[in-house]
Amino acid sequence: MLDLNEVAMFVQVARLGSFAEAARWLRVPSATVSRRIQQLETRLGTRLMQRSTRKLTLTSAGQAFHERCGRAVEELIEAGQSHVAGSQAPSGLIRVAAPASCFDFFRMEWVADFLAAHPLVQLDFVLSDLPADLIADRIDVAFRIGPLPDSSYVARRIFASNGGLLASPAYLAAHGTPANLQELSEHECLTQPPETGSHATWRLQGPDGAEEDVRVRGRFTSNVQVALRRAACAGLGIVALPAVLTASEVATGQLVPVLPLYLRAGHGMSVVYPSRQQRPLAVSAFVDMAMDKLSLQEWMPLPSAEPA
Repeated sequence: MLDLNEVAMFVQVARLGSFAEAARWLRVPSATVSRRIQQLETRLGTRLMQRSTRKLTLTSAGQAFHERCGRAVEELIEAGQSHVAGSQAPSGLIRVAAPASCFDFFRMEWVADFLAAHPLVQLDFVLSDLPADLIADRIDVAFRIGPLPDSSYVARRIFASNGGLLASPAYLAAHGTPANLQELSEHECLTQPPETGSHATWRLQGPDGAEEDVRVRGRFTSNVQVALRRAACAGLGIVALPAVLTASEVATGQLVPVLPLYLRAGHGMSVVYPSRQQRPLAVSAFVDMAMDKLSLQEWMPLPSAEPA
């Protein structure tokens, strides 16, 4: 018979990708976690994890086992925490990692209302367009725009709003409008600094749902999305940004769609946190508030067809 404590330890190790981090969250020695996982593997008759001095990965059997039991274990723990918490009031410091443009879409009055409703809570917003390491940076909650490579974290999708290609009317009047993806190479494109070489890559989703990688280049780059948006409004080139960051500029005509049949693939927004286990009431309350407020917003959609 399986030991549910061992299963719970396995789920935590899989989430955090580390025996040491799991031991810290569970408040037990790392050696205990390692030993209990080995006992679980013996009971199941299969190896669940591949271990090395630098990396821990799930085997195919471990991945399948985690997919079947992970959610159930987390729900049991969350139910127990809610029962124990009872009528306790949310309290303490919440560190929130968010894009530098966070308060362009996350209204400050929401923050004011949340703090008024929870007088024992403090908020510390850590703003950067670089993804935070939730464990190393002691982050309780993170807003992520785009793909989610951190499979060890818990993520809740807020919305799947895609961005598109945009430019100012002045830029298009001066340089023309590209008629297809290939013509983007002839235009100034505003991008984040490319990881290698002189070209950046945009992954775009076409009208048939197929995705295509397009190499682009330009003379203005920035690691901050706000700067790219302002550069586009100033007529410096074509930009590809999430719709949540450009809704106001599209609504006022400062930016207009370019090749509107194509959307920036995978650029919705999610709220991410390290684990459901031992999650403070204050963090739960903030996540619920953020999900509720952001999911109700009507971000300006891009047109679904070429203009007549």
